[in-house]
Amino acid sequence: MSAYPAPSGTAVTASQRPDANGLRPDLALIAGWIAPGAHVLDLGCGDGALLGHLQRAKRCTGYGAEIDDAQVLACARRGVDVIQQDIEAGLDIFSGCRFDVVVLSMAIQATHQTERVLREMSRLGAEGIVSFPNFGHWSHAWSILRGRMPISREMPYRWYDTPNLHLSTPKDFEDFLEGLGLVITRRAFLADGRPVGVLAGLRCTQAIYGFKVR
Repeated sequence: MSAYPAPSGTAVTASQRPDANGLRPDLALIAGWIAPGAHVLDLGCGDGALLGHLQRAKRCTGYGAEIDDAQVLACARRGVDVIQQDIEAGLDIFSGCRFDVVVLSMAIQATHQTERVLREMSRLGAEGIVSFPNFGHWSHAWSILRGRMPISREMPYRWYDTPNLHLSTPKDFEDFLEGLGLVITRRAFLADGRPVGVLAGLRCTQAIYGFKVR
């Protein structure tokens, strides 16, 4: 659920490729936010690359939750503790646990019950971290002006086969967090795997937020 493919025919640039630790740029940034020894829950953990790295490099502990059979197997091969679970069915299986950080990377746009997922993250973790594709990128606006739905590396699907349900801009997401009573603790914006500063709402392809309960 958390992995995303490159669209067919699109070259993958050096800044988009996994780093020496096998992490996508957004996951590498998230890993940098997580303290050594933290107890982590990674929702939609994909092949377990983030948790595997955190275990090796930062002595972190925790679990991944993933619904896809092949990804669950990939996690097991990495030595990552993973539970096959649909996160939208609820996270009561983790009710007896308390995590330092709960991560949801590049998957929130595919959730049906987005508000419930965020509330569950806040209930289980001292801090939540979410990353998502920025629908407000200038190229998407240009596509719509040309009468076409946007297709990009972060959103590589056509309008009729996309799993994405709730696309957002950074500003929309910030308003959403505020409405849930959640406080932003940090934020970062990436374009083609590189940090973006000026006019991030128009120029970034990915937004990453840390948040906690007010």
